[in-house]
Amino acid sequence: MEHVDGANEGRDVKLYALSTCPFCRKVKALLRKHDVAYDYVDVDLQSREERKRLRMELIKYNPRCSYPTLVVDGDTVVIGYREERIEEVLGV
Repeated sequence: MEHVDGANEGRDVKLYALSTCPFCRKVKALLRKHDVAYDYVDVDLQSREERKRLRMELIKYNPRCSYPTLVVDGDTVVIGYREERIEEVLGV
């Protein structure tokens, strides 16, 4: 996971993304716009073994393994680019 600094360092925000996904880029831009600290991984840029591990991790949050998948504080999941829902979950 790569880390992006932001104002909400106390929250655990993780983004599972693909480097080629336009909706994943939109989620990243939205998080930057609101100065949200988050960790992300572009799954498609990882080694084969790491992709398998990430897929198993992602299945816990999103059984369909679709992207983007945003996980907030380990228990709130937003699948896809849903701007209003992401802002609501993050309180921004």
